[in-house]
Amino acid sequence: MRTIATEHWTDSLRRAAFVIGSSLVAFVAARNTVTDLAQRFWGASGDFWQSTFDTAYSFFGGTDASASLWGSIVITMTVYWSFNLLLILLDTFNWPEFLMRYKVQPDKNAPVDRRQLAKAIALVLFNQTVVGIPFSLLAYQAFRLRGGVFHGELPTLQWVILEIGVCVLAEEVFFYYSHRLLHHPSIYKHIHKIHHEWTAPIGIISLYAHPIEHVLSNLLPPCVGPLIMGSHLGTVWVWFCLALISTSIAHCGYHFPLLPSPEAHDFHHLKFVNNFGVLGVLDSLHGTDRLFRASKAYQRHFLLLSLVPVRELHPDDEKAGDKRRQAEAAK
Repeated sequence: MRTIATEHWTDSLRRAAFVIGSSLVAFVAARNTVTDLAQRFWGASGDFWQSTFDTAYSFFGGTDASASLWGSIVITMTVYWSFNLLLILLDTFNWPEFLMRYKVQPDKNAPVDRRQLAKAIALVLFNQTVVGIPFSLLAYQAFRLRGGVFHGELPTLQWVILEIGVCVLAEEVFFYYSHRLLHHPSIYKHIHKIHHEWTAPIGIISLYAHPIEHVLSNLLPPCVGPLIMGSHLGTVWVWFCLALISTSIAHCGYHFPLLPSPEAHDFHHLKFVNNFGVLGVLDSLHGTDRLFRASKAYQRHFLLLSLVPVRELHPDDEKAGDKRRQAEAAK
């Protein structure tokens, strides 16, 4: 009979193998299919993306330093606020109403308190500018010393996919341990408690944090992968945008169809003591997901492929859910 520790190790290895294996499969598949389709569609592999990057590089000053600094700031802020503006409108006006069926915590932020929202927006903007700009200057120097590429020919699509796989794994490690550190009792009340003012998070709360936490857990972990790989600036921009969208989804408070499940991190905000990572690999390894695994939220933690909300597929009251499904079947 397997012990709990053995089960956690097995599950952790399975999750890690899935991430690494998926990256390798994507790497091989992209070489033979996606790249070929790109060649057919754009006329020549990479021409469209190369010209787009070259235009952006010139627009943001035409130098490595200016493109790295202002390009990174403007592009990431544009992606972040474009995505979260839609969520803010939904949280503020609760319209369109049918989307409210996908709320993870239906009784919270419906609608969101506008004073709390304004406070959150102000701190996020502070972190993105007052904290983010000096950090970007330091990051540029670090990437330059590492030998990162800031202009010229973009890497192949399959290499970009492989690099992003490395970035995902590196972020998991550095975010998990920095996040657990912030939950230490002697640190939590001074720094991380700000982020946990929201027990039912919304999208922009992903960057609502004490400035020290913003540097330690929001800015540093996504930079580790590109530093390891010596990535091209174009790859870095793609990765940063993906990371911002991912963390916004994790905090959004809605379990929408075809989007990654936010159940794990939403549960973290609700209970504080579980789910410190991004992928869940290290949570499984360290046993910091046991409460989550025993919860209803864990049953709902999957990619939703239908339009039926997960709370209806797995209701809090299973008997009530069975009666509802039986009533629907009788119609």
